[in-house]
Amino acid sequence: MIVIDNVGPSPPARIKRQLVKRIRWGFLLGLMVLIYGSHAPLITLTKVDGKVPFNPSSCVVMIELAKLLISLMTLVLTGGTSNLCAFPRLAFVAPYAVPAILYALNNNLVVLMQAYMDPSSFQVLSNLKIASTALLYSLCLGKRFRPAQWLGLGLLMFAGVFHSYSNLDLEEPEKGEAEEVERLHITAWGLFLVLVYCCVSGLAAVYTEGILKSQQLPLSLQNLYLYIFGVVINGLSSFSSAASDKGFLEGYSWVVWVIIAGQAANGLLMSVVLKHGSGITRLFVISCSMLVNALLSWSTLGLQLTALFPVPVAMIGLAAYLYYR
Repeated sequence: MIVIDNVGPSPPARIKRQLVKRIRWGFLLGLMVLIYGSHAPLITLTKVDGKVPFNPSSCVVMIELAKLLISLMTLVLTGGTSNLCAFPRLAFVAPYAVPAILYALNNNLVVLMQAYMDPSSFQVLSNLKIASTALLYSLCLGKRFRPAQWLGLGLLMFAGVFHSYSNLDLEEPEKGEAEEVERLHITAWGLFLVLVYCCVSGLAAVYTEGILKSQQLPLSLQNLYLYIFGVVINGLSSFSSAASDKGFLEGYSWVVWVIIAGQAANGLLMSVVLKHGSGITRLFVISCSMLVNALLSWSTLGLQLTALFPVPVAMIGLAAYLYYR
């Protein structure tokens, strides 16, 4: 009998490779949490007299354009331009328009919902997108969660709800302020819209992950297809809207350009997570970013942390342990 020695990598080499891979993923996810968490404080820093001085829809277009240009540059630098020699069939590229349409729909839903609920109620109820994403992930992609993982995802959702609710100002306003303070309220139509928003958000994430993983194409090329539609759809939405009297680049400061660069980088990093990881990881990133947001707001804007702040921190930590153990 001929015995063939194991020619695979030695255990130390394999352990080292796994360690390097974990460090890379840890750095990528940590960077995403930092960018997500810094978004709201940076928006606050741009305000002049309590108002955002730039056109938000133009900012979205610039973010999509930045992602498109970076994707094209990456494709060129990695020698993937051969994939662009033949013009792709419409039936092959058209599916990449769906995420842009879904995200544009959600952006409009956020604006529409303001008429049927206050912003604080939306902040609390929007955490339901964790449940909708997990359910759609299981139904559409065939992911089977263990009971402990379902418990972890439920805990993650309640951590977001608890964190949002603990930051609400529930004290009765003084008589002189009663007319100026917006009270917590939500209508039945508003509740319906927030449920639609959560389902669309989950569907967009699940669909994007499905299409990125189903096609054996370079990620930079897939991003190129995604962001071409992103620029077109958001550009049409921006230029057709008459809601803002600001110019396209009016009110842009260096902070706005930092926001654009950060959100563009985050979108590209998220595509890496969806392509090579899992959309559930995205939920943990977003939840952790809430805590970073609170810490940055405390350190840079002087906002006070509540005494209950450690509770959602512990809940998110326990949720990650239950899901990934």
